[in-house]
Amino acid sequence: MQEQHTYDYAVIRAVPRVERGEFVNVGVIIWCAPQRFLKALVSVDTKKILALDPKADVEAIQKAVASIPIVCKGGTEAGDLGKLALSERFNWLVAPRSTSVQTSPVHIGRGCELDQAIEKIFNEMVR
Repeated sequence: MQEQHTYDYAVIRAVPRVERGEFVNVGVIIWCAPQRFLKALVSVDTKKILALDPKADVEAIQKAVASIPIVCKGGTEAGDLGKLALSERFNWLVAPRSTSVQTSPVHIGRGCELDQAIEKIFNEMVR
């Protein structure tokens, strides 16, 4: 039997009009310290965003959301954030913000296969 791991995850939200507090789930970030695993899956449904705000800057939202998996991977493509430790990158990504891209509170999960866990959460929360 495979060893189960505890992991932290947050749902990524597009918030086209911050003052209204309405959002569309656009991705998931998962972090597991013992496995040194940090990954994000994202998918922006522009129709849902425009339903909340027909004047939303969808291009800016897409750009911000697309940067999240890059930060998770780290390296030079992620700029200075890519130099941070995995835990620091996760904490930076899930820090509270009042911008058009935010995350949910951090939740805890448990499972054997982290790639399957993120797919399952992504399918339930985003697709």
